[in-house]
Amino acid sequence: MIITDTHTHLYSEAFEEDRSDMIKRAIESNVTRFFVPAIDSTYTESMLQLEKDFPQHIFLMMGLHPTHVKIDYKKELEHVEQMLQSRKFYAVGEIGIDLYWDKTTLDIQIEAFRHQINLAKQYKLPIVIHCRESFDEIFHVLEQEKSEDLFGIFHCFTGTLKEAHKAISYNMKLGIGGVVTFKNGKIDQFINQIDLKHIVLETDAPYLAPKPYRGKRNESQYINKVLEKLSELYGISKEAIAKITTENSKQVFGI
Repeated sequence: MIITDTHTHLYSEAFEEDRSDMIKRAIESNVTRFFVPAIDSTYTESMLQLEKDFPQHIFLMMGLHPTHVKIDYKKELEHVEQMLQSRKFYAVGEIGIDLYWDKTTLDIQIEAFRHQINLAKQYKLPIVIHCRESFDEIFHVLEQEKSEDLFGIFHCFTGTLKEAHKAISYNMKLGIGGVVTFKNGKIDQFINQIDLKHIVLETDAPYLAPKPYRGKRNESQYINKVLEKLSELYGISKEAIAKITTENSKQVFGI
């Protein structure tokens, strides 16, 4: 069984003391493909080192996270562009709009999101979307930018069934992680109405650990708890879900 974690911040400071051991634990529990999103330029070196340390398992993205769209965002976007020109990445992400932490930067978040969508089109790459309290704003941009060459993943999908269908209509897979195991997560109430061909698995480690680890540091191996919950909700084996979602990740990332 091969399990793909389509979104994990393995370079996070939360793993400073046991990063290699944590990754090895995940590999031993069948999680052998890790897609690593960017945040800003300060993490680029750590991401490249991860790839050197685990070249068969680590696949990097490049992008500017919406919560890091600050006064110097144009300089950060230049860094994204330079990195995309310099080597292979598997997605532009994570990008999007976050209105939970700071609503005052909405205009420049939209500008950065749109700019990076166009970079993804230019390099024929998928996008990986961060959406927090911003579905309307994200959908507005996607509606304007939609095209056959715009595709990707709605990372950490926590919307409604209607919003799920709308996201899928823009050529997006739904990234399903620990929230599906939460009592108040809500997506467990309808996710089995979504065809599995539209779903990929993720952890967002070190954040959003699934039950029974909720509130603790998340790890990529805990994606097995997400797999167990989806197996229960869809009524098919964990192996079948792992196979389908890994195939879906290959469709998105091309590897």
